[in-house]
Amino acid sequence: MAFDQMKMINQMRKAQKALAKEIIEVEAGDGAVVVQITGELKIKSIKIDPSTVDLDDISELEHWIEIAVRDGLAKAQEVAAEKMKPLMGGLGNLGL
Repeated sequence: MAFDQMKMINQMRKAQKALAKEIIEVEAGDGAVVVQITGELKIKSIKIDPSTVDLDDISELEHWIEIAVRDGLAKAQEVAAEKMKPLMGGLGNLGL
């Protein structure tokens, strides 16, 4: 493998490790649900504020969770794309 290819692979690995440490936090329902998602698009945590949950309306809580997860994943994808963008131009040189 050429030096440039090895360099690009190492840069990709570093970027992936950085994304694993990146935490994106989103909330829904005025803070009733808080979701943390890593730059690798993995859910790290979901927190629910019990004082804001109406047990007679669980569908509202489910909706807030859906919103927080959806928005968190979208934001994490944006972060990942932005971090990987400088490296994507070099992939053509790797024959991928």
